[in-house]
Amino acid sequence: MRFSIFSVQDHYPAKPRTVAALYDELLAQAEHADALGYDTFFIAEHHFHEYGVVPNPAVMLAAMASRTQRLRLGTAIAALNYRNPIEVAESYAMLDVLSGGRLVLGVGSGYLKHEFEGFGIDPATKRERFDENFALVRRLLAGGAAPNGVTLNVMPRQKNIPMMVGILRAEAAYYVGRQGFDLQSVPYASCDSFDEVANLVTAHHRGLAEFGRADLADASVICFHTHVAETDAEARRRAEEPFNIYVASRLYARSSTYDDAMKNGLSLMGSIDTVADKLVALAEMGVNHVMALQNFGAMPHEDVLRSMRLLATEVMPRVEKRLPARKAAE
Repeated sequence: MRFSIFSVQDHYPAKPRTVAALYDELLAQAEHADALGYDTFFIAEHHFHEYGVVPNPAVMLAAMASRTQRLRLGTAIAALNYRNPIEVAESYAMLDVLSGGRLVLGVGSGYLKHEFEGFGIDPATKRERFDENFALVRRLLAGGAAPNGVTLNVMPRQKNIPMMVGILRAEAAYYVGRQGFDLQSVPYASCDSFDEVANLVTAHHRGLAEFGRADLADASVICFHTHVAETDAEARRRAEEPFNIYVASRLYARSSTYDDAMKNGLSLMGSIDTVADKLVALAEMGVNHVMALQNFGAMPHEDVLRSMRLLATEVMPRVEKRLPARKAAE
């Protein structure tokens, strides 16, 4: 099982932490993730609202590239409908060069009403627009030409950049797999219970099998709000308020609280043993890559770093020890 970090970069103007301070925290957390052995640091793209304050993930990831050595650098997601796809391909090709070939490109159509309005795009066209733009980005990054004949003059270092498609609806998982693509998903937005994650992953893997893919190393990347502490009570003490603040700030999202997350199981918040047990259960469902959303709701930086450290040094070894067959197969 692979373990990565994900950040939405949610900002709260009424609180003391400024955007600049949040950026400093993100860069320090990327350095910490690099040192702890996390696989990838994923960044979200959002516009025009404190919902998320990184409108261009390529810029933030380039800064992270200069501060890290091994950590892969990913988007979750790059919203392909808001920019010229030629420009998108150029930006991420350049990032792959600057990072020494560490780009992981997660893409999606975007879904927030105010973002489509801000860019003057009709949301009704988003699926067709995304399909066209994604095809063009893939072609350009592989060395092909756009319809007007232009090609990239800066090519990525990786011959085949890892690409993933983000979904918010569980029923889309099969169709993403049927096209041969890896998947990114946030179950708290698409599932009603922890057990339903298995259905999502199974549907995606079924689609991949029908496409003809057997390699599942990065296939289904699943994101959970995460906070690890010494005890369940300590995790609640540190994470309950930030989680409730985060969910309350989510535009157009379903209402939820920390207690709801404990009931439906759609988080990795709790003690070392609690989180390890849930990760083993996820591995048995077929989940092979987990994105841990650790910085949320203006959680203090020190608490984020502590949880990142406990997940890497205490939880991961327990999970690996309990999954010897999977480890041997890798």
